[in-house]
Amino acid sequence: MAKTLALIAHDNKKANLINWVKRHHDQIKPCQLVATGTTGRLLAEATNLEITCLQSGPLGGDQQIGALIVEQKIDMVIFFWDPLEAQPHDPDVKALIRLCAVWNVPTACNESTAELMVTHPDLQSYRHEVPDFSGHHGRM
Repeated sequence: MAKTLALIAHDNKKANLINWVKRHHDQIKPCQLVATGTTGRLLAEATNLEITCLQSGPLGGDQQIGALIVEQKIDMVIFFWDPLEAQPHDPDVKALIRLCAVWNVPTACNESTAELMVTHPDLQSYRHEVPDFSGHHGRM
């Protein structure tokens, strides 16, 4: 079964992500691709890959990807994050990264880590361990 890969990039990192996807076209092509709105549209235009585009990040796209993570429909997240630029939807970004950690989803927030993830020899067979929260009742 093909991996589902979420692709996200802040405005100042979109060109970097497009170039990175072009370089790793062969590794990424077998994956199902989901992206936030503008990033997905730009990637599809530049690479001819089939990409499911959600809303733009500031309009809820980050939260949509977060929901897919909770539903265990995302296998990996590539997020070219711009740590030097203030983002109006910063709480959504932090929530998304938190969900990646909670659900043990492999996440790359920079090009070096993304490189390691998609060049892994067992990319398509790799399965991350999904935590068992059945005994967790939360706090009120």
